[in-house]
Amino acid sequence: MTPRERWLCALRHEEPDRLPIHDTLWERTVARWRMEGLPADQSPDAYFGYEMAPQGPDISLQLPVTTLEETETYVIATDTNGATHRVFRDHESTPELLDYTITSPESWEQHRTRLQWNETRVDWEPALAANRALRRQGQFVPYFAHIGYDWLQRIVGPERMLVAMATDSAWVQDMMRTLMDLVVRGCEAMLARGFVFDGAFIANDMGYRNGTLFSPAMFRQYEYPEQQRLYGYLASQGLPAILHSCGNVREFIPLLIEAGLTCLQPLEVKAGMDLIALKRRHGDRLAFMGGIDARAMAHPDPAVIEQEISTKLPVARQDGGYIYHADHSVPDNVSFAQYRRVMELVREYGAG
Repeated sequence: MTPRERWLCALRHEEPDRLPIHDTLWERTVARWRMEGLPADQSPDAYFGYEMAPQGPDISLQLPVTTLEETETYVIATDTNGATHRVFRDHESTPELLDYTITSPESWEQHRTRLQWNETRVDWEPALAANRALRRQGQFVPYFAHIGYDWLQRIVGPERMLVAMATDSAWVQDMMRTLMDLVVRGCEAMLARGFVFDGAFIANDMGYRNGTLFSPAMFRQYEYPEQQRLYGYLASQGLPAILHSCGNVREFIPLLIEAGLTCLQPLEVKAGMDLIALKRRHGDRLAFMGGIDARAMAHPDPAVIEQEISTKLPVARQDGGYIYHADHSVPDNVSFAQYRRVMELVREYGAG
């Protein structure tokens, strides 16, 4: 099977010749692996045989990036969404968010037109050439976009976003709708210009270690209408939808299935997302991607990661509906040798 055939087979809840494979890596992880044997002229994607290559438009506010302060330990800058953040040089983590351009419905109204579609959101010629090359290689090429709470909290701030969800439904609904208009229009425009996609990979972190960031009732009020619209549009184009949502989002799963989601990723183990339990409970209606504990990859005893993979993959791959991925981005405490062993185990226990 080609990677594309393998992914589509799994997403249809059929068993492919072996499990589809993908992972997300920290930049510092790749830098470490370069020093430990990863060839300098080869990407990790090519070396390990990753099979997904997302493409999508710029859905930011397209504001200018400005560096405000730079020291030996950190950089403070504004991003294309008007957020001011601090990035530390000596470790890789989520940026520290300091300030925002949009802090009220009034400032949102001044900037909301910046989330309308325009042709500068895609670098058309090289992106289309890349799409054609990836298709020739047989890669699974999904349309990629951020949506919903996670993207909007980057524009207004997480606390402000959550408070607005409780106190200003009109503002939140307008932001959700405006963003989704752009996401759907972006896919329409790229398809019209000759891009060919095999599915969609959608990002929207809605959970943390102990549960969801907001209630199922708020999901139903704000997220559900727009996600249902997106998944319905994608289905009309023959595109299965994979949703990335970190943290414990178990309470949202019935609503995600109802909205039309195809596959949920990454199933964070430390947040209580149990791949085997989820597969047994929802596997007839929802595919899964992830759920392999990245902490086990770094354990000094190689038996730990073998136990993790040998226990989970045979159950997850049964009757299709599963794609291999770690339960989070692979951190830099995982050595190159340890990760090569991970890939050996995935191919051993994920074989048809």
